[in-house]
Amino acid sequence: MSIIHPKDLSSESKELNSNSKLFEIYKNLNLTSLKCDTYFQTYEELFSSYIGKKITFVEIGVLHGGSLLMWREYFGPQARIIGIDLDPRAKELEEKGFEIFIGSQSDVNFWKKFYTQVGNIDILLDDGGHVNDQQIITLSESIDNINNNGIIVIEDVHTSYLEKFGNPSSTSFISYSKYLVDVINSRFPGVKGNNEFNKKIYSVLFFNSIVAFKINSKKSIKSTIIKNSDIERANISDYRTNDYFPKIDSFINKRLPILKKLPIIKKIIRYFFYTHNVIIKIKYHLKLKKYFK
Repeated sequence: MSIIHPKDLSSESKELNSNSKLFEIYKNLNLTSLKCDTYFQTYEELFSSYIGKKITFVEIGVLHGGSLLMWREYFGPQARIIGIDLDPRAKELEEKGFEIFIGSQSDVNFWKKFYTQVGNIDILLDDGGHVNDQQIITLSESIDNINNNGIIVIEDVHTSYLEKFGNPSSTSFISYSKYLVDVINSRFPGVKGNNEFNKKIYSVLFFNSIVAFKINSKKSIKSTIIKNSDIERANISDYRTNDYFPKIDSFINKRLPILKKLPIIKKIIRYFFYTHNVIIKIKYHLKLKKYFK
């Protein structure tokens, strides 16, 4: 993988970042920072609403410190900027006014001590080691320590597809992210799931090599089905499943015509046939498989 200077980017990339305030700041940093050119638009989309606000921003993996300077200029003087790194020499960046913590992001005890000392934060950006356990533990140990309307952003998640990082795997970070999508949907009645994070993670956003988790316990509530009025049009049927049941309907109409007068019972029987009919399940599985290539 080659690393180039921003001035040598393709015309496509330059156009993509032409309106990015953050990219302009990045180009003029006097300390080194490694970033992907496609990240800046994602950062802008996720972080622009925090500009000028009194927030606590934490970045894992500070390297030479350039990104910390970038974030301070981007968010403004009211932002509290904190860096985390494994290298003790990162402490030197405290001379530039940053808070620096040394520790391993895969160490649960480190996170407990960190949040005890720092308190809740608003934004966590993980640009650390990019290994499955580092990313998963970082996310899981941080969710309960993010303020409402805060966000956790894990970048370089393409490592979930690379062999040198032990992937692809059922325990990759991307696999865990997909699992958390299931957790979010468990808030709907009838969907199984009891992970406690369904009370904290409001949404999950997927970008190129970045996954973001919006945290808001007030919005992460169980869904309730509501009906605004009892006034309904006469003789209206629910056609949502008609495409799936033509043969079943034909069978019921021929063999059990009495059910035409019992629409609710008919609906229950046809649904039972569908959910327990292996042939139908295989048919639709094969029909849809082409969309997963």
